[in-house]
Amino acid sequence: MRVWIDADACPRLARDQVVKFALKRGFSVILVAGQTQPKPNFACVQLIVVPSGPDAADDYIAEHVAANELVICSDIPLADRIIKKKAVALDPRGEEFTERNMGDRLAMRNLFTDLRDQGQMSGGQRAYAERDKQAFANALDRILTRLARLPSNQPAPNQA
Repeated sequence: MRVWIDADACPRLARDQVVKFALKRGFSVILVAGQTQPKPNFACVQLIVVPSGPDAADDYIAEHVAANELVICSDIPLADRIIKKKAVALDPRGEEFTERNMGDRLAMRNLFTDLRDQGQMSGGQRAYAERDKQAFANALDRILTRLARLPSNQPAPNQA
């Protein structure tokens, strides 16, 4: 099994958590970034630096991810692309993207983008906190357990 990480936007604490799980459970981690990143010095971790450009890392992940693989990302349009490929998407705060919640998430993202563009809203997400790290670890454990139980040819059920 492989776990993909959109490394440009993923908090280091979440990346470190994935690597710990990989070492314990024996799966590969692929960090995809638009710029050079520090890479943990473990054989199970690979860093792919894509040419810079808008959504280059997202495009690479969406092209190469396979069904039943996991992608760690905050990007809602990328998560939508991942789910359509029958893979699983999880944000670094522990919330799984699913077919059921994707429509609402895309609509909210578009609304917030419009409000920011009009100057009616500013700022971004709150700082990554210990509770986010714990929620992420719990969700990661649940999803990895679920994916490990699947026969290799069966698509992962997206659960809410």
